[in-house]
Amino acid sequence: MKIAPSILSADFANLKRDVEMTVKAGAEYLHIDIMDGHFVPNLSFGEPILRAIRPYSKQIFDCHLMVDNPEDYIAMLADAGADVIGVHYEATPHIHRILQQIKEAGCKAEVVLNPGTPVVVLANLLEMVDAVLIMTVNPGFGGQEFLPGMLLKVQELNQIKKDSKFDFDIEVDGGINDRTIKQCQQAGATIAVAGSFVFNAANPVEKIQLLHKVTGD
Repeated sequence: MKIAPSILSADFANLKRDVEMTVKAGAEYLHIDIMDGHFVPNLSFGEPILRAIRPYSKQIFDCHLMVDNPEDYIAMLADAGADVIGVHYEATPHIHRILQQIKEAGCKAEVVLNPGTPVVVLANLLEMVDAVLIMTVNPGFGGQEFLPGMLLKVQELNQIKKDSKFDFDIEVDGGINDRTIKQCQQAGATIAVAGSFVFNAANPVEKIQLLHKVTGD
């Protein structure tokens, strides 16, 4: 299972150090939450931060847009070094067009579902996505408790993936620790975002390595 440390929980005053730490720990992905204070009631990173940290990591930069008008961000994020761009289904009436826009910009396209949004809304999108991100907390803030009911959504999505022979990744984000990550893996998740569990620890490297260990990676 791929581990994606979320720098929303990192030390912003020492972001370069924390990014390099995730590389040292063997994390394949770096999860970058971009919030505008409108779609979710919080502000975080933008394109300048992405561009600033890109030289210090060859990881897959997984950019999670929690913004209104996500189409306005695609080109600048792709130019700044994004590899994967995730857009909330709930953020736009034009999700299909935006997923196309992401691919045209040279990035992998990911669609994101809030806890209250059912998997069925993705029926006409799954053939074109590279990943689906299931929010396992309500979006906008780190440190929330994992919502166990979201495991059923992961299972449902994984069954559709198997039945239709799709090959998209299933990502989970929120409340991930050494217990919940195993539950998500068993349900069919292939990527796990971990923020507070990693960066609030005395030794973040050990926490990332623990997540790899419990998932057999």
